[in-house]
Amino acid sequence: MIKYCKKCVMPDTKPNLSFDGEGVCNACRNYENRKEIDWDQREKELQEVLRRYRSKDGSYWDCIIPVSGGKDSTYQVLKMLEHDMTPLCVTSTTCHLTEIGRKNIENLKNLGVDHISFSPNPVLRKKLNKIGLTQVGDISWPEHIGIFTIPIRVAVNYKVPLIIWGENSQNEYGGPAASVDNHILDRSWLEEFGGLLGLRVSDLEGFDGIIKKDLIPYYYPTDEDLKNVGVTGLFLGYFLPWDGYGNALISQANGFQTWGKTIEGSAVDYENLDNYQVGIHDYFKFLKFGFGRASDLVSMHVRRGRMTRKEALKIVKKHDGRFPTTYLDKPISEILEPLDITVEEFTKICDQFTNKKIFHRDENGNLLKDRFGNLTKVNYDNE
Repeated sequence: MIKYCKKCVMPDTKPNLSFDGEGVCNACRNYENRKEIDWDQREKELQEVLRRYRSKDGSYWDCIIPVSGGKDSTYQVLKMLEHDMTPLCVTSTTCHLTEIGRKNIENLKNLGVDHISFSPNPVLRKKLNKIGLTQVGDISWPEHIGIFTIPIRVAVNYKVPLIIWGENSQNEYGGPAASVDNHILDRSWLEEFGGLLGLRVSDLEGFDGIIKKDLIPYYYPTDEDLKNVGVTGLFLGYFLPWDGYGNALISQANGFQTWGKTIEGSAVDYENLDNYQVGIHDYFKFLKFGFGRASDLVSMHVRRGRMTRKEALKIVKKHDGRFPTTYLDKPISEILEPLDITVEEFTKICDQFTNKKIFHRDENGNLLKDRFGNLTKVNYDNE
């Protein structure tokens, strides 16, 4: 039986989430602890860090900002420009870029920044996406690795030591690394919390003809290279009261475009806009752990007092875990086409990764689905 946080709607099946004696998850407790933070003092700390890394003679970039063009990376850029920083923005391109994603990247560049877009070998990327989906149940596995490795490689190659990340996901969503402040997003963080799912990059060598040189973008720089440049990554969410919804509003006021209607499997219209494959990624989270992106989002709104837990549950039951027939209005058959996988084959892969303990089954142990392919959690009415 799944247990749920007494304050938000997050389940105990979420990796790295823990509950205290009162049945409250560590993500909620982390947010409560923010009330004790002196944000004015944190702002001063941020200014001091930026002062140390700002180019003394203006001859070089002051920092690297990993950007997707989403509402958070747009906010990060705006904040660094407000703090008189000259950033070099770096995008590790998505696998199946959307038109609105392309527009938001262009908007971010037009805020007044230099920008590098790194596009990994698309032939290899298709192989890696398929391996990620079939081997660990994550079509976005290579994309998530690249998000953490490409900006670091750029920092090393261009000798720009300061990297400005956004939120500490361990703090926002719950996890053991939540209390570590800023110097954290390093190799060990990636290996433990970066979504490797037990599949190391080195494991891919020899798989489907893949050789080590094919995987250069996905390898983290060596410790020696990092030390020589002095690469330091900080979470902006440590210094500023991070809020995805607030970031979206600020970004919209500066040209960022939203979808205009609730995104499939989600509860909002302002995030995960750049990649058509995100719907599949989020759906597999639901299959494995019994919650999807809608649960994440409404839980954050509950913590901030924007809705009650009862209201959040209604939204979760409506949007969470719907079979990804479409994403951003594109049919799943078209999204799967680059991987040479049919919808029928995809459904079989879904069943392989489904945690059958948490979904209704028939007397023969087969998963029960409605006519749209949707599953039902065993204790959905007891949350």
